[in-house]
Amino acid sequence: QAQLVESGGGLVQAGGSLRLSCAASGSFFKINAMGWYRQAPGKQRELVGTTTNSGITNYADSVKGRCTISRDNAKNTVSLQMNSLKAEDTAVYYCNAHVTRRSGGYYFTNEYWGQGTQVTVSS
Repeated sequence: QAQLVESGGGLVQAGGSLRLSCAASGSFFKINAMGWYRQAPGKQRELVGTTTNSGITNYADSVKGRCTISRDNAKNTVSLQMNSLKAEDTAVYYCNAHVTRRSGGYYFTNEYWGQGTQVTVSS
């Protein structure tokens, strides 16, 4: 089992910056891909970006060049640095991780989500 806890959301003016962090805890073998998703009111949850455990990143077109995902495998954390924020970035941001556990000689991989953190960008 793993738990993901996000922090760092808040209110920021358009053009500003914000950094979100997510820490994974629990009992597991390893964490595979980690990433960030967001959900604006009345919209479906969408990808912001992901990173593999070797640091390969992937971003949604809407945030490319403005967002950077970084990861600390030793601390089981992933961060999202967001710059040049726009009103349309307003959403609840969720941390996501694919976590492998070992049980009875077998390996099981499950997907986990954090509780979400609100990001509001005022125009």
